[in-house]
This record gives sequence, C-alpha cells and structure tokens, in this order.
Amino acid sequence: MKIQRVTVKKNERGLLLRNGDFDRVLQPGTHWLAAGLDRLEVEHFPLDDPAFTHDVAEYLMAREPQVVAAEFVAVALNEDQAGLRTENGVLVEVLAPGTRRLYWKGLVDVQVEVVDTAASAEVPAAVAARLVQTQLRRRVVLGLAGVLQVLVPEHGAGLLSVDGRVERLLAAGSYAFWKFNRHVAVELVDLRLQTLEVTGQEILTRDKVALRLNLSATWRYTDVLKAFKELAKPAEHLYRELQFGLRAAVGTRSLDELLENKTVIDEVVTAQVTAKLAGYGLQLDGVGVKDIVLPGEMKTILAQVVEAGKAAEANVIRRREETAATRSLLNTAKVMEGNPVALRMKELETLERVAERIDKISVFGGLDQVLNGLVKLR
Repeated sequence: MKIQRVTVKKNERGLLLRNGDFDRVLQPGTHWLAAGLDRLEVEHFPLDDPAFTHDVAEYLMAREPQVVAAEFVAVALNEDQAGLRTENGVLVEVLAPGTRRLYWKGLVDVQVEVVDTAASAEVPAAVAARLVQTQLRRRVVLGLAGVLQVLVPEHGAGLLSVDGRVERLLAAGSYAFWKFNRHVAVELVDLRLQTLEVTGQEILTRDKVALRLNLSATWRYTDVLKAFKELAKPAEHLYRELQFGLRAAVGTRSLDELLENKTVIDEVVTAQVTAKLAGYGLQLDGVGVKDIVLPGEMKTILAQVVEAGKAAEANVIRRREETAATRSLLNTAKVMEGNPVALRMKELETLERVAERIDKISVFGGLDQVLNGLVKLR
C-alpha cells in the first residue's frame, strides 16, 4: 500500500482527485493519504483568489450540495438576473445572466447580490451610484461591458432607445442601464442654440449667372421626442431644407435684384424653411448669407460697370462745377461793367496775384505806368 503525505497551508484549500474524479476537499494541515492501487492528485488553491475555476465545478454544484454549502459561495443566475459580486464589501464584478460559479469561503468574504434585469432596463439608482463611486476611486470593476453608463450634461438631454424604440427623454444627470438581453442606446442632444453652416452652394440666378454662396443659420430643438420621432437625423434634414430654400431664393431672381437687395435671400430662406419645419420640433432662429462669390469674368465686368458709372458721375459733377464757375464770372463782369471802382479793385487784386509769383519787379515811369501797362480791360 502506497502512503502519500500532503500539506495544505492555512491560506489554501486542497482538492483531492482519485483517478481523476473528485474525492474530497482537504482542509489546512498535514494529510496522510492511502493510495492503494489508485492514482491520487492534490491541487492547491490559494484563498486570496476566491474564484474556483475547475472542471469539477459543475459536478460539485449538481452532485455535492453538502460540499458546496460547506466550502463555497455558489452563484447560479438565470437568464433574467445579473449579479453584483463584492469582496470584503467592495464591488468587484458585475456578473452576466446565466453565470454559474463557485467562490471559496474563508479568507475573502464573497457576497453576490442578485438583481432582476427583466423588469426594467434602468439600473437601480443605488446600484448605479455604487458603480460610479467605485470608478471614481479608480478600482477596477469587471463585467462593466454589460452596463451602459451615461452622463447627460447641463443644457442637454438624452434620448433613450431600447431595442430600437424610443423610450423617454433623460434630463441632465448620471444614468446606468442593463445591456443584457437588449440593445440600449442613448443619444445626447444639445438643447442650446446651435449653428449650422451651409457652404459652397453653386446656384444659377434667373439670368444664368453662377454664384457661390455660404449661408449660416442658428437653430434649436423645441421638442426633442417629436424631432427624433418624425426625422431620422434632424440636423441633416434642416441642412437640406436650407439648401432648398437658398436655391428658391437665388434661382428665381436676377443678379441685379440680388445685388440691389441682399437681404431678400435671408427673408425668403427664413420664410420657406420655417414653414417646412413646422411640426418637426425644430425652430429656426436666424439665417444670414455670409458670402456671395461671383465668377472671375463677372467680377471684371461688374468692376468695369462700376468704374464707368463713377466716371460718368465725376464728369457730371465737373461740368456742373464749371457751369457754376462760368456763371459766377459772368455775374462779376456785369457788376464791374457799371462800377469803375469795382473794376479798379479787381485790377489791383489781379496785380497782387501776379506779384506773388514774381521775385523782383523793376518799375520805370511810376506806379501808374505799371498799373496801366499790366492790366488792361477792353
């Protein structure tokens, strides 16, 4: 007869296998095992890792209930249950539905809280708070892939959909939802005023001039549930309506009409898009054309037109001023014709203007000769 000596430490448990089958669990201490003709194996399991992963786990749960009750914490979840496993009071794992496991008793206090996931997709507030607190303390929690955690910011909302059906609107705050046996999604929506840019729109005017326009619009949600119920992507729908409104405003007017009244585009687009958005939970706040870019040859033609117009205006002003100056001279001449004193004053004024341009004057015959010789009116 063969005798085998086995020592199990205080922080361990031993699993005795006889000819590959489970025999019993060995407690801490020294054990003398009589093998006889059998083949004995002893596997040691440290208790600081309480998870018991072995091929005989299912056998123990099915055929050795007394051993399981004495040595293990057993977990057997159905398809509608999730488990919250704690070690020494600290949450360490979220167990998925259908989980079957054994955990050693003794060194680590293992507890499993069973939660019903079929009643509601939302994780109970107390459980969600524990998940958040555990993560804030930078502790690793296994199995979080089965939980959808959402933080809805201030001035925002969350659109909750379960299995493709919109359930409700989430206000600002922290939420968690079970992903087991269902598809859960939350789309975050900004409720503040938003800006949408419609750029690079090539549009022909009524007189066949190609314009490139850039438009900016501000908008907001008035009813998020209605918007996402009626429209797959509300922002894209608004973008298309702005494009259509821009084409309607530009394509039905000539270039001259658009240049004379640049605000007509804003007014037409606003009126048309506002009417189209009625009933969709969207509100258009303002529309403005940022840029109107003309083709290169059209820029040259318009520049020439403007230059010619300005030159014509300058000629009109010049002729008007010349006419006024001539009329003034004629009036002055009529006054001097019957007034010798005024004529003499004009002569002196003219002499003074001439003298300003002369550095030296030589006078012969007296001052009267200078006056009579320089200025003569006939």
